[in-house]
Amino acid sequence: MNHLTVLYRGPLASCDYDCPYCPFAKRRDSPEQLRADRAALERFTAWAADYREGGLSVLFTPWGEGLVRSWYRRAMVDLSHAPHVRRVAIQTNLSCRTDWLADADPDSLALWVTYHPGQVDHRRFLDRCRELTALGIRHSVGVVGEPDHLEPARRLRAELPAGTYLWINAADGRDYTDAEAARWTELDPLFHYSRHPHPSGGRACRTGGTVVSVDGEGTVRRCHFVRPPLGNLYDGSYRAELRPRPCPLPVCDCHIGYVHLETLPLYDVFTDGVLERIPYGM
Repeated sequence: MNHLTVLYRGPLASCDYDCPYCPFAKRRDSPEQLRADRAALERFTAWAADYREGGLSVLFTPWGEGLVRSWYRRAMVDLSHAPHVRRVAIQTNLSCRTDWLADADPDSLALWVTYHPGQVDHRRFLDRCRELTALGIRHSVGVVGEPDHLEPARRLRAELPAGTYLWINAADGRDYTDAEAARWTELDPLFHYSRHPHPSGGRACRTGGTVVSVDGEGTVRRCHFVRPPLGNLYDGSYRAELRPRPCPLPVCDCHIGYVHLETLPLYDVFTDGVLERIPYGM
């Protein structure tokens, strides 16, 4: 194995925002749940820091907001300095402070940032993005393609640096007319990849081979959306199951899944920015 990409999602499910389209809005974890999440993350971070089978990339994809928790910030910083970690990234609403990033290695740490209009003041969010730029932290910024997000997204695009990629996620269950899609495509030239689910059944996908998903117990699956386990991370039983294999699901409609489909050109589009969703050259 030359390089392994791991999508980690622990038990954390709490978020400080209450977006109406999110089932985890304003959910609170109990102190016991937070302690369990911290222990699980620290166990995973120790495994990742000691990984010696090649290069490693990690994307944290928590159901809730991770960076308001000190243990996620610490994991990001620590892994950014590990010489074998090519990239460590996280999906975040950027509601946390940014000063901790000064301790990270900006060559390996990156952020996948989502802007939630109505949950955060526009100017405050934009200032946080500018802080990332000043710190030299690679990041993309994106918006869910709800109708009432269009004007805030246009304002954001106008005020972000030209070199910051603004992505648009198609809203779950929403069918876009060609006219609606064209308006979003003006902001994100890659919106057509998000607009419709991608046929995936029987098609080659990197998940299960060079890309895997791991939960807080260390259970390894090929991705977040295919439930049969491949083994466990910590006893090494997953290794024997890593191999190229077709997708067993009929369609894939989430970017963190379909970006790995070999039938799509997205590895060429994003190159070394796959995990943080930054196209090549940006």
